[in-house]
Amino acid sequence: MIKSQHEMDGLGAPQTSAPVATTVITIPRETSVPDHIVWSLFNTLFLNWCCLGFVAFAYSVKARDRKMVGDIIGAQSYASTAKCLNIWALILGLILTIGATVLLVFVYITAYQMLERAKSNRGY
Repeated sequence: MIKSQHEMDGLGAPQTSAPVATTVITIPRETSVPDHIVWSLFNTLFLNWCCLGFVAFAYSVKARDRKMVGDIIGAQSYASTAKCLNIWALILGLILTIGATVLLVFVYITAYQMLERAKSNRGY
């Protein structure tokens, strides 16, 4: 009897046919919605051609407000619009800034050449 009891101890707990209840806990991920507020502020302060940076800043603030309320879909919508406006403000701002700089350089070169011609015509 001791030997059979020893064999039974090695098998573990007796098996039952009852279903095993499991608990599944789903933890919702913190959905990170970028509001692009720093980029919008940069575009507002430095590249605000056609006021696109200011409008992007307004949409970024709306996205942040929606995120604080818990409206993730609304926050994503406003953030997407702010991102699009920031891209356009950046592209347009860079093109117009480079174009204005090039134009200013050409104007200064032309003015300098005209001044040199006027000096040479007067005999100075």
